[in-house]
Amino acid sequence: MLKILLPTLMLIPTTWLTPKSWLWTTTTTQSLIIALLSLSWLKWNSETAWSTSNHYLATDPLSTPLLVLTCWLLPLMILASQNHISLEPINRQRTYITLLISLQLFLIMAFGATEIILFYIMFEATLIPTLIIITRWGNQTKRLNAGTYFLFYTLAGSLPLLVALLIMQKDTGTLSMLITQYVKPLDLTTWGNKIWWAACLLAFLVKMPLYGVHLWLPKAHVEAPIAGSMVLAAVLLKLGGYGMMRITTMLDPITKELSYPFIILAMWGIIMTGSICLRQTDLKSLIAYSSVSHMGLVVGGILIQTPWGFTGAIILMIAHGLVSSALFCLANTNYERTHSRTLLLTRGLQTILPLMATWWFIANLANLALPPLPNLMGELIIIVAMFNWSYWTILLTGVGALITASYSLYMFLMTQHGSTTTHVMTLQPSHTREHLLMTMHLLPILMLMLKPELIWGWCY
Repeated sequence: MLKILLPTLMLIPTTWLTPKSWLWTTTTTQSLIIALLSLSWLKWNSETAWSTSNHYLATDPLSTPLLVLTCWLLPLMILASQNHISLEPINRQRTYITLLISLQLFLIMAFGATEIILFYIMFEATLIPTLIIITRWGNQTKRLNAGTYFLFYTLAGSLPLLVALLIMQKDTGTLSMLITQYVKPLDLTTWGNKIWWAACLLAFLVKMPLYGVHLWLPKAHVEAPIAGSMVLAAVLLKLGGYGMMRITTMLDPITKELSYPFIILAMWGIIMTGSICLRQTDLKSLIAYSSVSHMGLVVGGILIQTPWGFTGAIILMIAHGLVSSALFCLANTNYERTHSRTLLLTRGLQTILPLMATWWFIANLANLALPPLPNLMGELIIIVAMFNWSYWTILLTGVGALITASYSLYMFLMTQHGSTTTHVMTLQPSHTREHLLMTMHLLPILMLMLKPELIWGWCY
């Protein structure tokens, strides 16, 4: 763990001491080396699944794919931000990169924590750099409003969690993930216990986000700069799913009765947010709502508490992380050229940027879960697990899959096909940097088809 944490920490002095002309090259290279080093985590040789360097930080098959995704994303965020941030004063550039590095540091410690209270502290700490990125580097005037929504939704959900964790510490005597899985199931019968159960899960359901507490997400995505959107979609939403998987093992007997309303909300959210996507005019907003739809499936997969549901949830989280991040990058390349996110004003780009249209096509096919991509594997496993749990869920998940295919094709056709508007006739061609960025997003997705057991979690 330290072989990744220390180089990440040393990225901060690198950022502040590198000469101006070498800033972006040096930080990208060093963060890419860290990302390649993190791949060594994928080699498991432990019989107990946990491979630990000390009592507080460890990896297991559930956290490892998320840790590697976190490390992989930093060089991509720096690459994506280079064009529009490099025009700013040098100190603002350095501050921006430092915030991205600190975000990676907190996320590694969150996913690697074995103590739930350390996970909680890091879960909250990721708020600070994300909030600064949204409010200081956001594009529109509504960025302060978006930052307020993001802050208060997350805080309102996570304060009950802190109280619930302190109660758990009092009752069981430990908050270590290594030990709590062996603690005998708690006798949860009173109303107070039911409120405690809800407090444990609420913070993670807001972070996912569950339909009903999702309003902060489209606002934050639309107002955030490209790196903010990427890290929100790819990693911060996954903190919610990861936290739910860790904590539900301790809430077991009571979850079977209390999870119904949340599963219903998640299933209904798939259809509702998918329908919202079909009538969106704003490209970033469309991609943000599609994230809520996909996370609804993940919530359902986790709450039915079966090994298949868990496996499908992990696979879909990793696949969605890479694909939605790629879609935000593509939306950003369009925005940097046309200075508009409105779908009607930026149509017909295939004739001007044909190679970029290929990336759009692959990313959209991955988003609608085309076989044999990992997105389909994750969705199919969750849908089958849900069907096994209750036959009626196939109606909602089936309609959700159809709507997902509809809005993905709608997004592709609206951006790439049709007659080109007059104001986008003279666009600069796409850069090698942008093609490298898309390759590094979509190549892992294609390669995971060859070895999917890396992201199966405990069931490998």
